[in-house]
Amino acid sequence: MTQAHLLSDFDGLSDQRSPSSRPDAARLMSLARKKTGLHDFGPEPIEEALEHLLHAYREEADLNLFGRVSTHWDSLRLLKNLLILSDREQQDPSIVTRPVEAPIFVMGLPRSGTSFLHALLAEDENSEVLRCWQAIHPYPDHPAAGHGAGPDSVQRQFQLFHWIAPELRNLHPFGARTPQECTELTAHSFQSLRFDTTYEIPSYRRWLNQSGHMQGYRVHKRFLQHLQGETTARWVLKAPDHVFAMDSLRAVYPDARIVFAHRDPLKVLPSVARLTQVLRRPFSRKVDPIAVGRQITQDWALGARRIIEAHAERLWPASQVFHVHYKEVTTDPLGTVGRLYDHFGLEVTPRFRDRLLGYVDAKPDGGYGRNVYRFEDFGLDPGRERDRYQDYMRCFDVEEEFAAA
Repeated sequence: MTQAHLLSDFDGLSDQRSPSSRPDAARLMSLARKKTGLHDFGPEPIEEALEHLLHAYREEADLNLFGRVSTHWDSLRLLKNLLILSDREQQDPSIVTRPVEAPIFVMGLPRSGTSFLHALLAEDENSEVLRCWQAIHPYPDHPAAGHGAGPDSVQRQFQLFHWIAPELRNLHPFGARTPQECTELTAHSFQSLRFDTTYEIPSYRRWLNQSGHMQGYRVHKRFLQHLQGETTARWVLKAPDHVFAMDSLRAVYPDARIVFAHRDPLKVLPSVARLTQVLRRPFSRKVDPIAVGRQITQDWALGARRIIEAHAERLWPASQVFHVHYKEVTTDPLGTVGRLYDHFGLEVTPRFRDRLLGYVDAKPDGGYGRNVYRFEDFGLDPGRERDRYQDYMRCFDVEEEFAAA
């Protein structure tokens, strides 16, 4: 996002110190209506969720100036997108009846090869993958989208953010046309773990845990119905955070095909903590690495337990679930994709195989740089973490990659 583009939407935030000038959901929704000339945000109620999020931004996130501008711009963009989706639906009511059939969801512990596997599956010409620019501006040609709504403009925004947070190039490379995570879609419900990743907002997370994720997945499906057009698409989707909302995902997508990626948590935790620290730093005046480490291990201990429970309770039939390990994806990517496709009864076409070979030759490690992480930087003890995740490792036969002292 360019500075001028951000500041053009920075209405009413010039003085955060005055209670009367603080943004609230109703005021921001009114601003979105004013800027677009549209009025209907769609069937899902959003005001309560937005109010909780704005309150947490204001009271807990310790935002710097860039953070205040960015959260305002982001919230307003999400509201504008909802207005645009509704406007398109009024023009073509059949959009919300489009089937989203048997999508593939890649999930599991973060930093476990999910992004690499997602990118590999995205090479199939018979699949649809959410791209970053689409999640940010689903209808760049809509009159209400404004300037900077196409993929080239989004790429310039990303380049600016990479300049602000250069470490992201090695930790999590992305561009306007790279595959995007589903949390960017659920964010349009304002009930999404995407916000909790980028900002320290514990009251919002507590509220989200109580409220659940059903609304987020209904909005998620609605988005896909718009993006796929009139043809039925086979969506390949990804987000580690799906493991926290599997009941809601199953309710909205009962025929979904699930891919769980597994890796030694001790190789995951400090990496996720570092990525979280880097993501939060541009927006906050101070980021406490110890608090980040504590949140990351608590979250993913819960996530690992949810994966175990889903497996034990057979949340999905075995035919709809495929398990893969990090080393399989990284050492034998073509074989892994072949086994996954065999399991789901799909065909690896000659063109898909050629594209896979080309992708792996160009990015054998998925495009990630080499990074070094230290447990002590985030207040984590490897021995304690090894004990915490033993059940998960035994359940899925996860190989140790890190020897705890």
